[in-house]
Amino acid sequence: MTENSTGGARVPGGQWYDGEAGPLVRPYAMTGGRTQPGPTGVRFDLIALVTLDPAAPALDDGTALGPEHRTLIGLCRTETQSVAELAADADLPVGVIRVLLGDLLELGCVTVSRPVPPAHLPDERVLREVIDGLRAL
Repeated sequence: MTENSTGGARVPGGQWYDGEAGPLVRPYAMTGGRTQPGPTGVRFDLIALVTLDPAAPALDDGTALGPEHRTLIGLCRTETQSVAELAADADLPVGVIRVLLGDLLELGCVTVSRPVPPAHLPDERVLREVIDGLRAL
């Protein structure tokens, strides 16, 4: 890698990146080439809520967590966040966040509250009848 006159770096292949762009790390490098979260194949919805598990194992026990895993743990430490919020705050693609969350879930570091499927929500007609009944009282 060589440096140009503006402080940018020349990446093998001929592309130039400015000095403020920082190191270029491909998403598959962060996930070890995986595209699915863990062997269980858990699917994380964008609105699923992720919370740091209070009974989580200590992270200093030699567990090989990458910096991205630790970033997610730090973000969940302050408050419960959705998968979409974690992706935005960590500035990582949602696909990468899902794989990393799968790792953290298997290690017992986080818990995930999945949204209620639409089939399990009450029918709108029933809710309107309840509201109308309450108004009649």
